[in-house]
Amino acid sequence: MSYQTIEVRKLTPTIGAEVHGVDLSQPLGNQQFQEVHDALMDNLVIFFRDQNLTVEQHKAFGQRFGKLHFHPNAPKLIEGHPEILVIKADEKSKHVAGEEWHSDVSCDVEPPMGSILYMHEPAVNGGGDTMFANMYAAYNALSDSMKHYLEGLTAIHDSTKAHTHRRRDGATDQQFPQAEHPVIRTHPVTQRKLLFVNRGFTTKIAQLKRNESDALLEMLFRHVETPEFHCRFKWQKHSMAFWDNRSCQHQAMFDYWPNRRYAHRVTVCGDKPFLR
Repeated sequence: MSYQTIEVRKLTPTIGAEVHGVDLSQPLGNQQFQEVHDALMDNLVIFFRDQNLTVEQHKAFGQRFGKLHFHPNAPKLIEGHPEILVIKADEKSKHVAGEEWHSDVSCDVEPPMGSILYMHEPAVNGGGDTMFANMYAAYNALSDSMKHYLEGLTAIHDSTKAHTHRRRDGATDQQFPQAEHPVIRTHPVTQRKLLFVNRGFTTKIAQLKRNESDALLEMLFRHVETPEFHCRFKWQKHSMAFWDNRSCQHQAMFDYWPNRRYAHRVTVCGDKPFLR
């Protein structure tokens, strides 16, 4: 794919690219917006370096791609900005967001289209990388027989599997949604099929007995871990990652304890998964 207003440098042939030549603190013109969107569709996750953004500019960039999502059970830590999800860990942390492979909030009836994470304070020891996995590639690598079998199945995605540790005593603003989605979904833009179950949220194949479901899901979760599907991003201060939650999964590395890491995330609303 050729671009006129940005430069796109692939991280791997399978997934991930760094985008250069754009200042995300400024509104995107129509052509540059389309090229950034195309780079995301082509690479599933795109990265930007040396971006200096305010909270409002971060939100404005996300809003260019759609309505912003409100996380159902995260505390609202920045007054006046409920769309901002704070991602942080320090010497008191026993868990960090996204330690398991997952697609953000896949437990929603309409899971998010994408997430945009902006790093304010990376871990001082160089840890805290994020891994990303291509779910088109995961689907394509399955046998034809397995593809055919999975296309008739749906799976339960349950927020309590990933977010039980987020429960706050006495909190009235938290929700823990559950939804049922096709195991294989069709991407609404590219029209390509992809695998849509993840270890972080998926609890059961609806049409199978528990022991059958557990065995099949464990096989698929391990399949997602195949290194050939992956790229790995090393964070720096003022780096940004924008990933397509429909076509990729990600995993946050918690290898920097007891050091601090602090970032903001905005999430773009999506659509109800379907299989065509």
